Amino acid sequence: MSLSFFNLSGKVALVTGANTGLGQGIALALAEAGADIAAAGIVPADETGAKITALGRRFINIDANLMSIEPVDRIVAETLSGLGGLDILVNNAGLIRRQDAVDFSEKDWDDVMNVNIKSAFFMSQAAGKVMIGQGSGKIINIASMLSFQGGIRVPSYTASKSGIAGITKLLACEWAAKGLNINAIAPGYMATDNTAQLRADEERSSDILKRIPAGRWGEPSDLGGTAVFLASKASDYLNGAVIPVDGGWLAR
Repeated sequence: MSLSFFNLSGKVALVTGANTGLGQGIALALAEAGADIAAAGIVPADETGAKITALGRRFINIDANLMSIEPVDRIVAETLSGLGGLDILVNNAGLIRRQDAVDFSEKDWDDVMNVNIKSAFFMSQAAGKVMIGQGSGKIINIASMLSFQGGIRVPSYTASKSGIAGITKLLACEWAAKGLNINAIAPGYMATDNTAQLRADEERSSDILKRIPAGRWGEPSDLGGTAVFLASKASDYLNGAVIPVDGGWLAR
């Protein structure tokens, strides 16, 4: 296998929540491999866009609130009209709310489920219609360690990320024969906005680090290689996988 199997030149990737953190890291990695990028989210991904255009890749920003599925079809349409295609979808946009299960509110449940699983499924559906029509496409969902474990004080997040693992497998079963690859990345404990509270808690952060064999929090760039692999020809016979990128967390 040559490095050309990982080349994404001429491909168009749609990444949700690419303004910061994991989404930004993935978008940059895909652009470095040659892909043009559409970024969809409620916060403009201007910094991400500047870095991508500096690489010589095309970039468009799509304003969309993924708390609702209302903008899903528009996001796909704007990607197609703005960049001329859609080859890769990364369902990265995510939300987390922390509270003891006994006190968890319906609003915190619904908000997290709407962004993390409902919008991811319907984004996959809309992109899948395009990809099935062209006989090819890569969908990458962002799962979590809590796709495998229960977690603490994050009931809706755990439910949504368990759901992401299931939906990834379901879509792979339905669409693999149509030329699509649907897989997921399960990041470990990453230094992003979603983990700011954990990292600020010295005792909790220390406990987490003690369990990570790599001995450090992950960085958004740590997902780049796996994302490029899943978006490229190199993963053409991989389907329904949930790949941990966790510094060895699950090995403990």
